[in-house]
Amino acid sequence: MARTQSTMLKLGTKAPNFQLPDVVSGNTISLETFADKKAILVMFICQHCPFVKHVQQELAKIGNDYADRSLGIVAISANDVANYPDDSPDNLKVMATDLDFKFPLCYDESQEVAKNYTAACTPDFFLFDGDRALVYRGQLDESRPSNDKAVTGKDLRSAIDAVLADKEIDRDQKPSIGCNIKWKPGKEPAYYG
Repeated sequence: MARTQSTMLKLGTKAPNFQLPDVVSGNTISLETFADKKAILVMFICQHCPFVKHVQQELAKIGNDYADRSLGIVAISANDVANYPDDSPDNLKVMATDLDFKFPLCYDESQEVAKNYTAACTPDFFLFDGDRALVYRGQLDESRPSNDKAVTGKDLRSAIDAVLADKEIDRDQKPSIGCNIKWKPGKEPAYYG
């Protein structure tokens, strides 16, 4: 498994819009879906990655814990399913259903949304405020599949709580680490690798 760090997109960057199908409902999801929310969390995940498997229960818990708050959450998978069939929309649907995700899980077949967000790994997290400006990007917490640290979601939860309370978010943010996004052959973005 290739350990890849997130790109750490510049804070203040405006959230790129997208229109992607939710693998469970079939509904088209976009930033406008969350127009009434104070903040939006965009997570790049997939089904097969050991780093995602390591934190998937916490991702589901975050969805539950913030379901009644003014936070829009969307998960996106952009992996090349020709070479990684475990990440197909059908398998993503099973994942979302089994984990009882309270947020849409979308499939980015063209990989353009992942590129627009400069997503590099799974998991990769992007938190935007009410103006849809990036206020946090980085790790969920310090836990990794091999380091015996508990999965708490501490870093991401701290940022979410701060943005929802109109408080300053610590700008000292550590990159997420995970499997690289599985780009289609010849489609790797310039920022990758």
